[in-house]
Amino acid sequence: MARPRTVLILFGWTFWRAFRPGDVRDETRGGPVTPPKIGTVMWPMQSWPDAGELWRRAEDLGFRHAWVYDHIAWRGTTPWYDAYTTLAAAAAVTSRVRIGTLVTSPNFRHPVPTAHAIKTIDHVSGGRLAIGIGSGGTRRASDAGVLGGDDWTPGERASRFAEWVGLLDRLLREPETTFEGEYYTAREVVLEPGCVQRPRVPFVIAGNGPRGMRLAARHGAGWVTSGRPEGGTAQETVRSRLEALDAACEAEGREIEDRILLTGFSGEPWLDSTGSFDDLAGRYAELGVTEIVLHWPRPGSPFDADMKVFESIAEKYGTGPGEGR
Repeated sequence: MARPRTVLILFGWTFWRAFRPGDVRDETRGGPVTPPKIGTVMWPMQSWPDAGELWRRAEDLGFRHAWVYDHIAWRGTTPWYDAYTTLAAAAAVTSRVRIGTLVTSPNFRHPVPTAHAIKTIDHVSGGRLAIGIGSGGTRRASDAGVLGGDDWTPGERASRFAEWVGLLDRLLREPETTFEGEYYTAREVVLEPGCVQRPRVPFVIAGNGPRGMRLAARHGAGWVTSGRPEGGTAQETVRSRLEALDAACEAEGREIEDRILLTGFSGEPWLDSTGSFDDLAGRYAELGVTEIVLHWPRPGSPFDADMKVFESIAEKYGTGPGEGR
């Protein structure tokens, strides 16, 4: 006999307070939905081997993916280690969890050495790497300012982003690449061996505007948004962005399966309790979000949270022993 489920009805919306294995998504509002996969943002602030213990803990808790921000520094003098070096080290101490950047950007990275690092880490990890890519913040407001130069206009930033992603895609796919662009150059670049994952490491594109959406539809295996409200609630914002993403995918003739929500920027109580997470996860799953990323709790910061709640969510929604990635 099937176990009873608790159903919450709210303003005509019906969704499970707690997901059960085997639930499938119903395209009509009100039906059960597939529970989202979960990941976590790891802070590259701890020295090794302590950091290695945290990465192993993330894997043991059942997170399907663990990410790092890609910055030179983090708001002043806070210790902050390089993203790609951290991922290589994390790959060596884990065996199941997918790892990646969330996100890397053209702000201070050229596609050629970035592609070299990506291929290397894909081999170290045994094909567990994904690369989140964004256009980056303004130069003076971000760590890109350390390289000097003038601020990029929004148009230039978007154009650089598109050229950067397109060149990185070629570098990871082609046996030899030559490219002369408006912003980047690559001449007879050979990066052997190729990626473990074929045709290349998957891209997760962070793009909320029309050009970013088109870039995601063209090159992305996944798409990520923070859900920061713009002219409405966070959920209304995400709904609108997902509709725009669907339109971009239709125009490109591709589908993006992984639709990722990076939490912590919308003011929603994701980590107040497991029940609060259940309710929010249900709402966003109905909108079409397939994966939710939580920040590893960091005491004394806006990302502080009850570690017991965090761990209970991971154990409930994460992978079990022996499950696939």
